Amino acid sequence: MTPEPSPRTGASGPVLLVLAGPAGSGKSTLCDRLVAAGIGFARVVTSTTRSPREGEVNGVHYHFFTPQEFDAKVAGGEFLEWAWVHGERRYGTLAASVLGPLQVGGNLVMSVDVQGVESLRRIAAGNPVLRRAMTTVFIVVDYGRLLARMRERGKDNEAEIARRMATAEAELREAPKFDYVIESRMRDEDFAALLAILEKVRA
Repeated sequence: MTPEPSPRTGASGPVLLVLAGPAGSGKSTLCDRLVAAGIGFARVVTSTTRSPREGEVNGVHYHFFTPQEFDAKVAGGEFLEWAWVHGERRYGTLAASVLGPLQVGGNLVMSVDVQGVESLRRIAAGNPVLRRAMTTVFIVVDYGRLLARMRERGKDNEAEIARRMATAEAELREAPKFDYVIESRMRDEDFAALLAILEKVRA
């Protein structure tokens, strides 16, 4: 079991860890483990227009919105970023879910696709709170391991897996743009790598 570090005192400010990687890379699991470690992190719950999968809870795994509800929030300027994913679903991050906690010193972790990270970078360029807090981490998984993980999850049919693998190839080309990269291996090794990144950020 990986030892959990203690929260560091005297940190320069709140931390926002933004994790990205292909579907099946384990980014959501890493977010959950960081929150469960009890070192002062909360997870940013992002939003989507896709339907909940079995076991997913609204407001816990995602904010699930109808397309009409999503449109209304876009029109109201409520999203920090949003994008079409896989050509038919939208995902986004509500500004209140990120900027509010950061402004009062909260540490956050979130999972988002590479389009979302690019949008966050653009916003951070003009937002000092976001710019100081944000660190981006990309999780790289080799093709064979990623395909096996998608099939093991049992959440998607073969057509959906093929589409996600094609998307993954494009996403992997974005890895050099990130502050840190984790070469995914075993789950505990990936989490240890994330904790090591957090130590560097807080240093």
